[in-house]
Amino acid sequence: MDAIVVLPNHLHCIWMLPEGDDDFSVRWRLIKRYFSIGINVPLTKRGEKKVWQRRFWEHLIRDEKDWQRHMDYVHYNPVKHGFVARPIDWPHSSFRMAIKRGLYERDWGGGNETATLKDMDFE
Repeated sequence: MDAIVVLPNHLHCIWMLPEGDDDFSVRWRLIKRYFSIGINVPLTKRGEKKVWQRRFWEHLIRDEKDWQRHMDYVHYNPVKHGFVARPIDWPHSSFRMAIKRGLYERDWGGGNETATLKDMDFE
């Protein structure tokens, strides 16, 4: 996993799957299943716990520039949604690990959006 951010009502992540393996659906189903086991919440009409939405969106990273844009998107998301002023302030993300890997400076994303984020749609 290259990046992850967990927010109160959604999450984003960037995975690199093994060569020849593109089965996102099984992975998401297992993550949702094991996460939900210990949570006592109402069930839907289908007998599913009301924790996760039924769908997910995937995007195939095309190149290094696309990867960087999506890394920025993931790490800037808590700022965009108004939870914190800077990505470093959000404890539920991989941003600190990305700093250790030399991918970001500690003060990245503070103050305003970077150029890589201008045209991206934040959900």
